Amino acid sequence: MSIDIYNTGFEVIVVALFAAFLAQVIKFFIFTIRTRKINFKIFTTTGGMPSSHSSGVMGLATSVGLIDGFNSTAFAIALGFAMITMYDAAGVRRAAGKTAACLNRMMEDYYNHDVQAIGGKLKELLGHTPFEVYMGALLGIALAFYFHFYVFVNM
Repeated sequence: MSIDIYNTGFEVIVVALFAAFLAQVIKFFIFTIRTRKINFKIFTTTGGMPSSHSSGVMGLATSVGLIDGFNSTAFAIALGFAMITMYDAAGVRRAAGKTAACLNRMMEDYYNHDVQAIGGKLKELLGHTPFEVYMGALLGIALAFYFHFYVFVNM
């Protein structure tokens, strides 16, 4: 039994999920090379290079554009969703991470470096730099084209 994925919603879903997954794998290897430590929690954390959110939503939007046309309403909706997601990753969540870092420093000073007394530190790496968002978006776009023109055509 063969499932026809090419030019369907399944193509969009597969590309979006694979793009987000691949970004997390790349993020794991970058972290491992930089720190020379293996940390499997990287697969489930936000922040870092490249942005898996950006990769997933731009893979989704590009796939919709390739299937329905870049002048379609569906592409406009998908691109709007992607832009909001990427803005949030680089803007709002990054600001929240900086706020968490500031609060952590204040609480360390106040509790004499015993932050476990208040339940532990707040998560600081929440968002992305604009470069991390941009690289994630490029990864998602490249994967959408690759899957559409090379992988799914030959299935």
